[in-house]
Amino acid sequence: MKPNAPKFDSRLAMELAAFCRKAVAQPQQSRESFASSPLWAAAARTGTALWLDTGDVEAARALWTREFQALTTNNTLLNKEVQKGQYDELVPDVAALVRGAATDIGEQQLVQEIAFVLNAVHGLKLVRTFDADVSVELHTALADDAEASYQYGKRFHAICPDRFIVKVPLTPSGVLAARRLAADGIRLNFTLGFSARQNYLIALLAKPTYVNVFMGRINAFLSDNKLGDGVNAGEKATLSSQRVLRRLKKNPGIDVRQIGASMRNSQQCMDLLGLDVFTIPTAAAKEFFERKPALETLKDHTADDPKVTFGPGIDAAADKLAVFWTVDDVFERAMCQLAAVDASTLSADKLLAFLAQHGCGDLFPQFSADEKSRVTKEGKIPVHASWKDRVQKGTASWDGVLTAAALASFTADQAALDERIARLL
Repeated sequence: MKPNAPKFDSRLAMELAAFCRKAVAQPQQSRESFASSPLWAAAARTGTALWLDTGDVEAARALWTREFQALTTNNTLLNKEVQKGQYDELVPDVAALVRGAATDIGEQQLVQEIAFVLNAVHGLKLVRTFDADVSVELHTALADDAEASYQYGKRFHAICPDRFIVKVPLTPSGVLAARRLAADGIRLNFTLGFSARQNYLIALLAKPTYVNVFMGRINAFLSDNKLGDGVNAGEKATLSSQRVLRRLKKNPGIDVRQIGASMRNSQQCMDLLGLDVFTIPTAAAKEFFERKPALETLKDHTADDPKVTFGPGIDAAADKLAVFWTVDDVFERAMCQLAAVDASTLSADKLLAFLAQHGCGDLFPQFSADEKSRVTKEGKIPVHASWKDRVQKGTASWDGVLTAAALASFTADQAALDERIARLL
């Protein structure tokens, strides 16, 4: 056990869980107290569960109807709420509690514990305000620590087992931690996914409740890098992943649902109806509501396969740009062999080695220190020229690079949140 992974049943974990529940004193709202919307009800009848992607209570309140079931938060959205100062007064009290329960705790771990509490407290506030399930995300420092991810996932669940859904990021360690958490009956939202093949692996090995495709960032990657018009690529990847998951449901123990994430506009809401879940940013949800499409036009589109147009002179095959929606024979065979492995014997390194041996080593690109710095500097949307050679050589992939970029972006926002906590100590 590493010192930075307090066990879910430790004195520290239990005292902080009690603190979180006590800190949110507001009464539980009932979903029936919210108005109903014929438009959102018609959308839900296509089979899509409706979630809002925000941590902003007032922004959510302006849109919330009883048809909505959940909210998703992440490191970026939580940082926005913490930076408003609304939880500053909790920090000294949490620090005193942590120091009393764990007298040898270091400063970095203290900040991480406080960040965990603020995440849980804000999640509980959303639960009670909207009578909603809420996705709460692990600290980015845990991304490559399977044991710590497991312990903190258990701790989130213990605070609000009926309503919290634990978000685990797409890393080899995250896959292994998620497998243990799912085996314990904990609902998981496996995040930072960008392709059907990534979600194939996650569903097969980790068996979480939900997986994602961050469709808006795929489209932005193509348009920002002038590889295409940025239309339909993310949607195509999302629909492909949905079909893969429905096929995998034939396997015992696999019942994984597809979330459409990083939605940008009302047209995506129209085009992806029938998807298992939408998590909709408030701007896109408002646009869809104000668009007021005729209810009879709201239909299941999960059998669609939209066309993607690449730019002049772009060799999409050589550049492996179809990776977002393609699950090829090599990958299928590798996954069949992976299914036969005793997953309890896998470590992150063994999983990486297995994938490399079976022609799928590009799924989790390994970066040098300089490359990690470049990923962070480029932000959410990678620069195509930076990674083109590695992708063509098969040592990286566009879905893997986008996942790394997303994690780096969340890490930067988590650092900003941690810095605010540190200033208050």
